[in-house]
Amino acid sequence: MTTTAATAFGAVNKTSSNRAGITLMNDQVGEVIATVMKDKPGVTITYLPSMIRVDADTRMDFVYDELAEALGEEQGSFSSADLEESMSTHYGRMVHEDDRTIMFANPEDAAEYIGFDLKALQVH
Repeated sequence: MTTTAATAFGAVNKTSSNRAGITLMNDQVGEVIATVMKDKPGVTITYLPSMIRVDADTRMDFVYDELAEALGEEQGSFSSADLEESMSTHYGRMVHEDDRTIMFANPEDAAEYIGFDLKALQVH
């Protein structure tokens, strides 16, 4: 039997949410990362049974030395690999720098970091 849903479940909404975020494991490292990020402007932390959502308006920076200090480690010991090990997924444009990972809500905002040229397309 085939039925038709009364709502637009799964409908595509192409407008920007102007948000970026990651999902962390709900473990000791994920908890520390969330604690560091919770007081940053525009950042929202959501605790779920097996994960922690870290979402932000427009942009958020995961500064490695801040995270290392909060974990009781030496400066320079935390890297993008450590963040990605604790992270299961993300949305938005992710840019890894030497000292931080930056999440951008809109790819255009990350263009200068990734060498992307935003030339207007000529439509014929």
